[in-house]
Amino acid sequence: MSYQVVIGVEVHAQLRTQSKLFCSCRTIFGGSPNSQTCPVCLGMPGSLPVLNRMAVEMAVRVGHALNCTIRTDHYFARKNYFYPDLPKGYQISQYDEPICENGWLEIQPNESTKRIRIHRAHLEEDAGKSIHQPGRPESRVDLNRTGTPLLEIVTEPDMHSAEEVVAYLKALRDILLYLDVCDGNMEQGNLRCEPNISLRPSGETPLGTKVELKNINSFRFVREAIDYEVRRQTTVLSEGGTVHQETRLWDEAQEKTVVMRSKEEAHDYRYFPDPDLLPIHLEQTMIDDIRETLPELPSVRKQRFISTYQLPVGDAEVLTSSKSLADYFETCIKTFPSPKTVCNWVKGELLRELHTHDVAAHESALAPERLVKLLQLVEQGTISLKVAREIFTELYVSGKEPEALVQEKGLSQVSDDNALLEFIREVLVNNPAQVEQYKAGKETVLGFFVGQVMKASQGKANPGKVNTLLKTALSNES
Repeated sequence: MSYQVVIGVEVHAQLRTQSKLFCSCRTIFGGSPNSQTCPVCLGMPGSLPVLNRMAVEMAVRVGHALNCTIRTDHYFARKNYFYPDLPKGYQISQYDEPICENGWLEIQPNESTKRIRIHRAHLEEDAGKSIHQPGRPESRVDLNRTGTPLLEIVTEPDMHSAEEVVAYLKALRDILLYLDVCDGNMEQGNLRCEPNISLRPSGETPLGTKVELKNINSFRFVREAIDYEVRRQTTVLSEGGTVHQETRLWDEAQEKTVVMRSKEEAHDYRYFPDPDLLPIHLEQTMIDDIRETLPELPSVRKQRFISTYQLPVGDAEVLTSSKSLADYFETCIKTFPSPKTVCNWVKGELLRELHTHDVAAHESALAPERLVKLLQLVEQGTISLKVAREIFTELYVSGKEPEALVQEKGLSQVSDDNALLEFIREVLVNNPAQVEQYKAGKETVLGFFVGQVMKASQGKANPGKVNTLLKTALSNES
């Protein structure tokens, strides 16, 4: 029997607020354990939560970007469960009245557009972190993350492959980065993905039993975990077994999913309205005003780059995958209006250095103005394209101006006709056999002469002029 894969995805995006969802503790990553806590996020008796307004506004921004309906009235509920890193014994979340619902996001997994429905997006606080040390009998708890604002974004079961899930996650991550509401760092836990996977016989409508996957911190592991789980469930069903509703972890070392716990139903959490928090009412004018502040989103910007700058789809996707990279590109274009040339340098040499130094484009040591100056030196014939590429890393690291670095290294290109003719005459005199070959009609030998002139000039000769002058000189030889 063949089976259809059905996948829905839950994403927990940590919002980029400076303080937690219900207290003033900081949300900085990497602090010493339990240093960013207070009576509120530790759940001390008598402490009262106060809602972070910025988190609400960020949730509304995401809701607009995902084409959701934004509720004017909603409330927080207590989600009750016991876990060592949940000090209150419950998590403050939203249940039946989320702040955002019924939206959609379009993806292009295989050059065809597919719409993924967004079921809901709701605010909730994060739990702490349990630290299990191999070989030790005890576990430790760090509560720095406790109370950090999360936006949980839940899709309908509209995806049918790991490729579609990865395409959705990348599109969602790009939107969150463009909105400046989430860092999108999966390794630090700022963006957590939990696919829910089920299989059903092909052609049937009812959904199969779903399995939730956790502990996935990269797009590559998302793909590997889903593919493994699909194979596992297929084997179970094909052998007449039963897939159990459970939560499984992705074990990177073993490259397999392993059981974590049985999957809870909503009623297991005993949701009820949080008595310490008032219901929330958002004025429609506030919701509309936030919509007006939205930036140009990645998909729209990509299409504009294609139509306005005549860039190939692949180039536009690379440039718009990061807002700061797209901004860098457009800053260069303002003073050097050659989109394809700038694009090649940005997605080539610049991206290489950004990856090497692990920084974003807006943190680049090479400002757009300095890159433009380098490109202008090439355009003016002051240096060759080859030289520009060779000095790029030093230019990036040194902080020097392109003109100063070129002069310091004596790399200015020779474009003077008389100087070039001296090199050419020397090469022709030293290579009479090749001259005779050219006279005999073997025009491919021209490349040999160009190479010899470049060697004689130590790579400084203007190749375009060398070609022209060589042809003239060789025709005179005839």
